[in-house]
Amino acid sequence: MGVLFDECARRGTATAVRLDRPFDIAPDGGSSYGVAELADLVRTAAGWLAAAGAGRGDRVAIVKENHWDYDLLACAAVRIGAVPAQLSAELSTTALEQLLKRLDAAVLVTSGALVRRCAEQGLDLVSAARTALLLDGEAPGAVRLDEVRGRSAPAPRLRPDDAPLVINHTSGTTGVPKLVVHSTRTIIGQLARFESNPVPVIGVRPDDVVVNASSYAHGRTFCWTAVALSRQPRELVVLSSADPDRVDPVLRAYPPTIVEALPASYVRFRALTERLDNPFRRVRLFISTYDAVHPPTIRAYLHASAHRRPLWMQGWGQTETGPLTFRFHTRRSAAGARNLGRPIPVKTRLRVVDPDTFEPVPRGTPGLVFARTAARCLDYAGESERWAAKARGPWWNTGDIGVHHRDGHVSLLDREVDRTPRLSCLGTEDVLEDRLPQALECVLLGRPGDLPLPVVVTADGALPSGAWRRAIRGLPALAEPVVLTWDAVPRTGTGKVRRALLLERLTGNTDTPGSGRWT
Repeated sequence: MGVLFDECARRGTATAVRLDRPFDIAPDGGSSYGVAELADLVRTAAGWLAAAGAGRGDRVAIVKENHWDYDLLACAAVRIGAVPAQLSAELSTTALEQLLKRLDAAVLVTSGALVRRCAEQGLDLVSAARTALLLDGEAPGAVRLDEVRGRSAPAPRLRPDDAPLVINHTSGTTGVPKLVVHSTRTIIGQLARFESNPVPVIGVRPDDVVVNASSYAHGRTFCWTAVALSRQPRELVVLSSADPDRVDPVLRAYPPTIVEALPASYVRFRALTERLDNPFRRVRLFISTYDAVHPPTIRAYLHASAHRRPLWMQGWGQTETGPLTFRFHTRRSAAGARNLGRPIPVKTRLRVVDPDTFEPVPRGTPGLVFARTAARCLDYAGESERWAAKARGPWWNTGDIGVHHRDGHVSLLDREVDRTPRLSCLGTEDVLEDRLPQALECVLLGRPGDLPLPVVVTADGALPSGAWRRAIRGLPALAEPVVLTWDAVPRTGTGKVRRALLLERLTGNTDTPGSGRWT
């Protein structure tokens, strides 16, 4: 990864990269790049990190505003033999402080705005690493970017394939995220290399315009960066914003043929599908990861495409394992998003066990899902005992409750921490979103000894009279709904609802129906 862009440039990769705004590490660099220019930027950043004191085996923490230069900085750290740790700026200061303590980083790369915001909330970000390197502005004790500009990068320093390569954190929907350690063998050799194979229908073609709208602090985009240029599409379009009005002109300037986005971004961008001459008319493949996307959203995009047979590829997995299953939706089959499809052939095995005894249960019986994959992470940084508690030999405890059906497909019911005895919260959310066209999102919060609490997210924080009563016909008993706007719901950097925090805000209680042992 440290020489990824150099190698692509030497191969003559002609892919043009388009940005919705300039990189934070190159604010005057414009919004269009060639591969050779990106290689130069990575080399330049490697010089900065070396001058700031990062060396072979050191950890380099990166926490800044969302953009693809997270991965450019990570490649720069890898180039000098360091281990990048990418942390989302959307983390709470409490979580960020704990993760930085676990990392004990030699260098922290951050922004002046983030340093100020953390200071207002009681966290001295500058002292969280041996050296804090500011991309802009200045702060007492920090190194300004101007102080390390012009330093030459050392020659690339390779490390063993099984040594730590990159650290990414989990989403953190139920508390402080874990720091997941991957090696070159796991995230590149097992995940990126498999994904870069040419595949009919869903493979990237030379005339494709590939759009990615993600949280670039997470492991999925690090893997995507390794793959994105290998098939040499005509253009890569990077969206750092989830604001539909900001991304609309970029999508219209570079109409995509392949789109990969966070589930939350698909929800936010859905309004664009209803506009005249919508920007998704040329898309032949939509890709979603991180979490299932509800059927109404999938249908909206598939019908917005003018392609004869557009596909939606849904992947399910975890930061610790990479993708475990995949499923395709068409215009006719876009229903049942909790049907996750089948395990990836050759790469993944799944089994479902009793949550208390860990004994396998028969096909068709709900239980705790275990996965077996050679892409399993090496460790949790600073929490090795927590990693060991979830690893049982070659099997990995996903912490999800699901069903492995007789025909081989897998259905996801709930996270173990959220499971309720009377219903599947996730499945009920699908039904409610189908029945409530006004809803941007529905969230069902399980509570021990009480009815599940529904939260309906709408554009204006209101529901029409009678809509809720019609929506719950035939469903198990639910509490009266709370209706909120999108911004009133606490979220992770990937847009997932922080369910535990939302429950606490609404009820003052943090008790969950599940044990929470496997979060």
